[in-house]
Amino acid sequence: MAATASHLACGVPVVCVARSSLKATATNGSSEIRIPGGALKFSKLVESSGRSQKLSRPASSMRIRAMQTNEPELVKDLNERLQSGAHGVNYHHPEAGTDGYAFFMPNLNLIGVGSLNAAGSQIAELGFKKALIVTDKVLVKVGAVNAVTKVLDQIGVKYVIFDGTEPNPTDNQVDDGLALLKKEKCDFIVSFGGGSPHDCAKAIGVLATNGGKIHDYEGVNKTKKAMLPLVSINTTAGTAAELTRFSIITDTRRHVKMAIIDWKVTPTIAVDDPTLMVGMPKSLTAATGMDALTHAIEAYVSTISNPVTDASALHAMKLIKIYLRDAVNDGKNLKARDMMSYAEFLAGMAFNSASLGYVHAMAHQLGGIYNLPHGVCNAVLLPVVQEFNAVKVPHLFIDIAEAFGYNVGEDEKEAVKVVLDEIRSMSKDVGIPKNLNELGVKPEDFELLADNAMKDACGFTNPRVPTMKEVVELFRHAYEQ
Repeated sequence: MAATASHLACGVPVVCVARSSLKATATNGSSEIRIPGGALKFSKLVESSGRSQKLSRPASSMRIRAMQTNEPELVKDLNERLQSGAHGVNYHHPEAGTDGYAFFMPNLNLIGVGSLNAAGSQIAELGFKKALIVTDKVLVKVGAVNAVTKVLDQIGVKYVIFDGTEPNPTDNQVDDGLALLKKEKCDFIVSFGGGSPHDCAKAIGVLATNGGKIHDYEGVNKTKKAMLPLVSINTTAGTAAELTRFSIITDTRRHVKMAIIDWKVTPTIAVDDPTLMVGMPKSLTAATGMDALTHAIEAYVSTISNPVTDASALHAMKLIKIYLRDAVNDGKNLKARDMMSYAEFLAGMAFNSASLGYVHAMAHQLGGIYNLPHGVCNAVLLPVVQEFNAVKVPHLFIDIAEAFGYNVGEDEKEAVKVVLDEIRSMSKDVGIPKNLNELGVKPEDFELLADNAMKDACGFTNPRVPTMKEVVELFRHAYEQ
């Protein structure tokens, strides 16, 4: 910001401002304007009419029109920052058109210790007769699915179990689940587990009502009909798939992860009972926790964030900073499990409406080609992509630093440093691999990975738009860090 202030103070003779829109302090003939992320000093402040203006209101709605400058992009960037606001009290970016913002959530959310106990009566009220339970073989083998079947037995609802979901669910698994649903004449779906069963269940529900192949619905809002009703019972604290409008399915032919983003893919009921998460192993707790952190940060810097998603994202970051290490180190710490459950839910609320960025766009490709754990890929990529984003939105890192418990004042450079350091420290402390090299990623695949990432819908709301070459370099940085 210092260089920008110097340029404007010395090189732009006049700054025109909207009436009654600034808060300024006269200093030796100049004026200092407080804006998110720092102060700018100008030698002269006038109204567009040419008269002097008494400045008394916040700068969040200020507009700058700089004359006699050959730096239009610099002025454009300042205009964007001055008409927005950091610190969770305004929009971070220029308002998106004239259509306002949308906020997506399941119809009903059951949260907290014992919330599974309340699910039975709610499911009974829906009046369905037979459920397809979508889960995985491990959860069936260890008996965890019994928690769901017990609830259904108590309310007299029949069910059949599809346990064919694997990490990074595929189009073939979706087809297999759909075939069982049709054979057994199920009229609704219950997903039980983490992100993989939830995503697979959503895709099955889409095809049950819309027909075709899941590939037909890749992208944003491609369905015509609502999916089959879905009750998502969550067992991990990370993906937030139990409440979002996202379904990520691997295309086995192209070896890419397809992002199906559609409000009609939102579950009917979401259940987040932390007692179901106590048995999660350390590695899964770590990976899903870092996934949740990625959701919160990407949603906060997203170009379509709003004050509702900001509030959710910032509090999620705060909870994750405090409780993730404890949840990993002591899985039976119910308070840590409970707070991480709330954290992942809040982060899900944030990105479900604000969307994501290039961390996810890139991580999806690593999952599609190498079948790597999604949360681990996010954790490795997160500091690399955010360092790239910080060039565009450094002021937002002040808020993230504050959520992490650091007081950096208005020092953007220090904010970026402490945020990146904390992300790396957290990853290290919970056992995340250091880089893509440790995950077995091959440098010769970087261009293919980058090309696919640039087509991923999650990248559309990243605050800084990268070139193909820059995405390749981001992969390289994540490989070498």
